[in-house]
Amino acid sequence: MIPFFVRGLIIGFSIAAPVGPIGVLCIRRTFIDGRAVGFVSGLGVATADAFYGAIAGFGLTFVSGFLIREQDWLRLAGGLFLLYLGLRAFIAPPATTAAGAPVRGLAGAYATTLVLTLTNPMTILSFAAIFAGLGIAAVRDYASAGALVAGVFTGSALWWLVLSSVAAAARTRLGPPILRWVNRAAGVVIAAFGVLALLSLR
Repeated sequence: MIPFFVRGLIIGFSIAAPVGPIGVLCIRRTFIDGRAVGFVSGLGVATADAFYGAIAGFGLTFVSGFLIREQDWLRLAGGLFLLYLGLRAFIAPPATTAAGAPVRGLAGAYATTLVLTLTNPMTILSFAAIFAGLGIAAVRDYASAGALVAGVFTGSALWWLVLSSVAAAARTRLGPPILRWVNRAAGVVIAAFGVLALLSLR
């Protein structure tokens, strides 16, 4: 039988891997501010994934029910925030070097992706569906549930480490003109996801 930690590792990596607006944001941050900022941004996502994984794994239906009931407000906040981040990325000048980020910058990078991921309550349905498909459902043993959640966080964080490392390696070959277009392309993509989130409101 596969240990719960390993199951969570696979689930966390699989859910994080599809590149959406936050993936684009992390790649851009790696290009502009360096691998540390890109990876810490990913850790914000991993934390939110672990939070939603805990809700599904521990069977906290009252929390999931509340989040799903309030999903329109969460999508509104997330969509507006994506529009703001997209506009900032589009007009930002290209950095000539990937400077080390101060602690406050790292904290901000972590907080923004954490909030953005938490404003997408559909993530919890993804976890619930995957858990049910693997026969996990709500884990009654707290130690097993904790191992599952730790695996989800580790798997998600591993993906962001890979993504930020690849982006950092590619960044050394990009000059300011290309980085300027990276900013613009990332801004358009991020803002487009924001518009889609707003259009999905009922």
